[in-house]
Amino acid sequence: FQKHEFFVDMTCEGCSNAVTRVLHRLGGESFVIDLPNKKVCIDSEHNVDTLLETLKKTGKNASYLGEKSAQ
Repeated sequence: FQKHEFFVDMTCEGCSNAVTRVLHRLGGESFVIDLPNKKVCIDSEHNVDTLLETLKKTGKNASYLGEKSAQ
């Protein structure tokens, strides 16, 4: 799995729930939502475009921040 980090313009719990919903629909994703910093870190075999399209389904502004090196 690649670890990808995205910026998603989340302002509240509702926003992070929306992100959780769309990622669950994608299936098999392991992810961490950092609400204060508006970041979503996703472990995925999907490509970046797919993940970005999925995050944009929340209606929030989303962008790709880059690959996160596995710690």
